[in-house]
Amino acid sequence: MDKVHYYSTPTEDISLIQAQYQEFAFQRHYHLDFHIGLITQGQQKFAYKGTSHHVGAGQVVIMPPDELHDGHSKLDSGYQVSVFAVSPQWFQDLADPKQNGHTLGFSELILSDQAAFLQLRNLHGLLINQDISQLAQDCLPFEGFSTIVDRYAQFGSKTQVQLGTQSVNTLKDYLMANLDQPVRLEQLSELCDLTTTQFQRHFKNKMGITPYAWLSRLRMEQSMRLIKSGICGTKVAHQVGFYDQAHFSKAFKTTFGVPPSQIN
Repeated sequence: MDKVHYYSTPTEDISLIQAQYQEFAFQRHYHLDFHIGLITQGQQKFAYKGTSHHVGAGQVVIMPPDELHDGHSKLDSGYQVSVFAVSPQWFQDLADPKQNGHTLGFSELILSDQAAFLQLRNLHGLLINQDISQLAQDCLPFEGFSTIVDRYAQFGSKTQVQLGTQSVNTLKDYLMANLDQPVRLEQLSELCDLTTTQFQRHFKNKMGITPYAWLSRLRMEQSMRLIKSGICGTKVAHQVGFYDQAHFSKAFKTTFGVPPSQIN
């Protein structure tokens, strides 16, 4: 049986997921944030950059933003996972003395590091229960993530993926500003100074999915952010381009495993 709970934290850039997945399978998707998953029971299998991986209890998965991957249980009995969703900017600020203007990433996708696992599991539990002072909740993430940052953080120049005359980041900014509007292929191809056929071919080649699937995920990622911020589902639906609350709720549940009303 699948059970999924989403939680906000006092730190706006960090949110939590506590889940047990048995039947639910994630199709290929990406996140706007780092997703750091702690496998607490069972085993998960996922594909990333053309390679199949599996992780078990006691291991940590650090999934970078904007990277395509899927995920499902390796065993019929399912798996349990505790997840941190952390904005890239928060990690940048945490490691500020070291970055020298470079972008933070992590050297490992999967960690078999008991100390890091236990530190993060303890942090996750404390932030969910919230039975500590407000100041402690504000300070704990800094301490809790220190081990993986000290041991595994790496810094470099972020590669800009080009689509014609524009970068994917420019395209993302354009779409984020127009999520509530119908978007046509001609608009995107003109922005990149490509024909529609060239744009589709280049986009699929560089991003691994179609422009439509990429935009659909972007809408869902933004809708989760807005729901977590306390905006009601009806307003969120319109802000991300849905004109029917029922269709939005169905798409949200298909994507995240729960309806918008169950996001804390």
